Amino acid sequence: MKLILTHEVTGLGAAGDIVEVKDGYGRNYLMPRGLATPWTKGGQKQVDALTKGREVREIKDLDSAKGVKGRLEATSVKVAAKTGKSGRLFGAVSNADIAAAVKAAGGPEIDKRKIEVKTHIKSVGAYEATVRLHADVSANLKFEVVSS
Repeated sequence: MKLILTHEVTGLGAAGDIVEVKDGYGRNYLMPRGLATPWTKGGQKQVDALTKGREVREIKDLDSAKGVKGRLEATSVKVAAKTGKSGRLFGAVSNADIAAAVKAAGGPEIDKRKIEVKTHIKSVGAYEATVRLHADVSANLKFEVVSS
């Protein structure tokens, strides 16, 4: 199945890429989540619009991405969340919460779609996330979830 990615998918490609995937993966995972649309001849205009939007949001060059990586890894981030008596969260910490906490801690402004957390965050403690800053640069963000 030939698809146009509308969002970045780890291990597959970036927004605007045209990829060939198995039918079940495309039909049952990518398209229902809005990560891809079916490829058509007229879809090239959509691909052009997506790549233009991606260029605006991306960090322009490798040197500035490395600078942002250094600032991001040096920033001490604490995410405040409501918890019960046992330290379990009411809900979970989202990527938007992490991005807001980085900005509040004086770090660089990052796009919530560039943050990858390996586990669901449902309790107080220290966690780690990966932030994709550039095609060649990824930063490891260490943060702590505390009770508010």
